[in-house]
Amino acid sequence: MKKTQWEKLSPLTGWVIVVEDDPTLRMLIGEVLTELGLRSLEFSTADEAMRYMSGTHGGCPLVIVDHGLPGQIQGVEFIEMMKLKRPSTAAILTSGYDLNLSMVPAGTIYLHKPWSIHDLELAVTAQFKPGRSFAER
Repeated sequence: MKKTQWEKLSPLTGWVIVVEDDPTLRMLIGEVLTELGLRSLEFSTADEAMRYMSGTHGGCPLVIVDHGLPGQIQGVEFIEMMKLKRPSTAAILTSGYDLNLSMVPAGTIYLHKPWSIHDLELAVTAQFKPGRSFAER
């Protein structure tokens, strides 16, 4: 993996929650987050992630969630549930399906698969760096 141009993000409280059923993508997202100086917890279903989040009171600055997941809870629903519990949590939604953008919760960045590592870095950075827009690619 090439070294990125980004400086590490300021320390954030808590873990970035990654929900992705593809193990290779889940691992890649975790590696990108580590390079950006963030800690992540990865889950293969939103159901597992929600059970974890229900039992913890720690911070969660960001969730990165695939939309089409096995289990009861899909990506959009997970983000909406997280925003109710933790309104300050930033969100990135990914999907290999063409989603109607009206489905994407407000303030959520949508990355259509296949996305590039650079796109993921930009999306994560845009959620935490004031004044930097995801559109600045």
